[in-house]
Amino acid sequence: MDNLRVVLVETSHPGNIGAAARAMKVMGLSRLYLVNPKCAIDDEARARASGAVDVLDAAVVCASLDAALADTVLAAACTSRRRDLPHPAYTPRQAAPLLLSEATAAPVALVFGSETFGLSNEQLSRCRWLINIPANPDYMSLNLASAVQVLAYELRSSLEDATISLPEFEAARHEEVEGFYAELERTLVAIDFLDPAAPKRLMPRLRRLFARAGLEKEEVAILRGILAAMQKAGRQ
Repeated sequence: MDNLRVVLVETSHPGNIGAAARAMKVMGLSRLYLVNPKCAIDDEARARASGAVDVLDAAVVCASLDAALADTVLAAACTSRRRDLPHPAYTPRQAAPLLLSEATAAPVALVFGSETFGLSNEQLSRCRWLINIPANPDYMSLNLASAVQVLAYELRSSLEDATISLPEFEAARHEEVEGFYAELERTLVAIDFLDPAAPKRLMPRLRRLFARAGLEKEEVAILRGILAAMQKAGRQ
């Protein structure tokens, strides 16, 4: 559980930050990251946190989602809509044992959007998985802290059930994968495979391809080596 971080993006209400911290601590989570929060951790946040003020005090404030996801090997975004995205999607109960398995070896992030707008497609593209909380289709308005509580509960409940074997490789970190995507896009433009003026959905589909694979650290190095060789050949 120490390797699981809760990332709240552009939260606008201090009470929700405090309530999320309380939901986390009750289930044994303590790593809270705040991305560009639109409010301060004030007296209301501390009051809503109740006995979880220590989680608030240790919260890490980040200017970007990439900064909050640094060093993670998996980011799962909580969203109420399936959207037109190619990400694998799970319910909290399906995802919990998989998240715990990954978190045994390296940091994993659970990402939640703002109360009003949720997560943008650009922010979702930074995550490998989507998590959809089953709810009444006629009324799916779930409070931010309640969504954190649902996921935290499923993780806690799955602790003794998480028997998935650990991978025998070192998973690539978030910043390593994003660096590879940036280099891949530059190379595809350089060889005239990708038209930056009309990219269509090439890069999102390539992200889907590699997200399904779950890139290893060594694999990222190999792929970047291939891209470097392609660039060198193109200059000759």
